[in-house]
Amino acid sequence: MKALVISGGGSKGAFAGGVAEHLIHKQKKRYDLFIGSSTGSLLLPHLALNNIPKIRQVYTTINEKKVFSRNPFVIRTKNKVTHISINYINTLIQFLLKRKTFGESKNLRQTIARNFSREEFHQLQDADKEVVVSVSNLSRNRVEYKSIKEYDYQDFLDWIWISCNVVPFMTLKRKNDCDYADGGLANTVPISQAIARGAKEIDAIVLETEDMDYKKLMGSNPFSLMINLYDFMVDQIELHDIREGKLAAKNNNVKLNLYFTPDKLTENSLIFDKQQMLDWWQQGYEFAEKRSKEQANNKIFSRWFNI
Repeated sequence: MKALVISGGGSKGAFAGGVAEHLIHKQKKRYDLFIGSSTGSLLLPHLALNNIPKIRQVYTTINEKKVFSRNPFVIRTKNKVTHISINYINTLIQFLLKRKTFGESKNLRQTIARNFSREEFHQLQDADKEVVVSVSNLSRNRVEYKSIKEYDYQDFLDWIWISCNVVPFMTLKRKNDCDYADGGLANTVPISQAIARGAKEIDAIVLETEDMDYKKLMGSNPFSLMINLYDFMVDQIELHDIREGKLAAKNNNVKLNLYFTPDKLTENSLIFDKQQMLDWWQQGYEFAEKRSKEQANNKIFSRWFNI
């Protein structure tokens, strides 16, 4: 069984889309299992259906209005540097309404429904493939994995949406008497889960640099500092997931191919800039193409050396 794993990463998912396009269209890879968290959950159903032009269009036209029904951020750009601060009005409204989060992402739920139809859902549900998304059950303090084979259309749309909800900035969803949030809070790169489901070869796209060795620009206010702290926490979870995934792959004789970003893409993955995401998609495609050529050359040299 071959699996495609895509990590969380918000707007950086555009880079993963470019990598996946090359793997599926250019390298002609065929996967039996598609599993991911957060932004990976948005990409995977369309990749499983081979609807790459459609999801590329969606990702490269997304903006804050298509994500937030109540945006907790104020984003300003000065001298090509993006500054993020709190939207005091929207945050105050949330407090007055006694909501648990600074913002709401109900528009994202609508965006998902507009771009993943009931017909596409049934086509994928009937296919000899499986799509799995991770979510964090905060009430029961555990990560859960939701397969398209086990739910109806509306429920699975909910799970995709929940997997993307970065709390406390996006919606905390109450479902089945539990509070659910972003899958990346518990499992950012679900390699081990792919192995547990029987994968013997895995391509895992990690939306972060391999060494994560860079100097962060710390927030200039408590709100942006909170984003920095969230990113730090997710980075540590990601490192743990990768180490655990590598160990599980070694112990189970699984071929694991990791695709990291060549450099740091952004300080805030909740900023959705059309041109930037177009560039990232192209960068992802070119990165996978370069890596494919390097692997082909290495095989040629290895055969020559063995002769």
